[in-house]
Amino acid sequence: MSIFLSTLQKFLDLTMNIYETAKDYTPTANIQSPLKEEENSKPLEDKCELPVKNEEISVPPPIEQITEPAIVEEIVEASSSAEETSSPPPPFISFATFNRLGITVRNLNRILDSEEDFEMHIIDCNSKDNTWDYIKSLKDPRIKSKTRFKFNRGPIYVLNYNLIKRKPNQYFFTIDSDVYIKTKNWLKKYLEVFEAFPEVGLLGIMRDSPYPRFMPPIIPRVKGDLAYLELKNAQVDGIMDFVPGHLQALRPELIKEIGYWSEENGYGDAEISPRITHYTSFKAGFLTNIEIDMTQTIGCNKCEAREFCKLPRSVNTCYTLSRKSNVNESFANKAKWKYLATFKELQEGKRTAYCASILDPESRNGHLYHETWALENFEYYLKKSN
Repeated sequence: MSIFLSTLQKFLDLTMNIYETAKDYTPTANIQSPLKEEENSKPLEDKCELPVKNEEISVPPPIEQITEPAIVEEIVEASSSAEETSSPPPPFISFATFNRLGITVRNLNRILDSEEDFEMHIIDCNSKDNTWDYIKSLKDPRIKSKTRFKFNRGPIYVLNYNLIKRKPNQYFFTIDSDVYIKTKNWLKKYLEVFEAFPEVGLLGIMRDSPYPRFMPPIIPRVKGDLAYLELKNAQVDGIMDFVPGHLQALRPELIKEIGYWSEENGYGDAEISPRITHYTSFKAGFLTNIEIDMTQTIGCNKCEAREFCKLPRSVNTCYTLSRKSNVNESFANKAKWKYLATFKELQEGKRTAYCASILDPESRNGHLYHETWALENFEYYLKKSN
């Protein structure tokens, strides 16, 4: 009988605990995270979770997930602050990585083998293939910052995040991780053309193997031994009628006119070339004396990254991860109307060539900025590419 009464008492105590928990519980009001939309859409009773009080749920709104970089780890050299200097600083190189560890190691090592001077800032956009382990191992003093984001928000976010770090009188280079630069002293070749042709604000080079070589309509410009090919039309919505962004450089004076890459349409190289050509005092064009290779896959047995790679290669390689996470094409289809609307506003005089950034509140003062468009673009990558 005593055992029975003891058991009954424990049952009554448990019942009272459940009652006390239940009476304090208030259902939460439609709080959703853009990264787990499908999870939040399930009824509460389908989840294996105990009810919690309102104050215990803290899901930041989308704008905070975007404006706050959510940095997992950052290594910054003290000399990398964006300050004006009396003499021109070495070029700024923005290098972003996202899953292609084998290609990243091959191509970044090639850049670091150069004896040229530059300031490099590397961002890893939530790679899942040990890319960050490799980046942390790099000891080159020209690397001024190494940053790992918790989420990938797309290529425009990375470009503008690094552009904010640039010194006002510093040339800005952006290099995609799939670019292997064959030519020595390639930075010098860029800067020589910028100096010889003060009208050119943006320089790049055509794509190369395995991509087919393609050159849009151009105008050759020559001064002595130096030359570049000026982009002639930069037609809005034209077929490859722009300077591709895989190895691209911007003049400091141009950046003062254009601000940032457009976050509102997110079209990158396809929007910046016509924006420069038709709505600034500068031109865009191609160099022809720099050779690159854009190999997209490397066999695991030939990969330079084997000491860092921990992937189960029979299931996934860094290249399969990259393909699964790449949503650039689907994004372009979805956001095309914003791209066209941006240039319609430019044509009608509703905006200037200057594009603001959500990461730089001051840049929005006096400039049109469609925050809703930008948030939608960043959320697209947050949901589909992480």
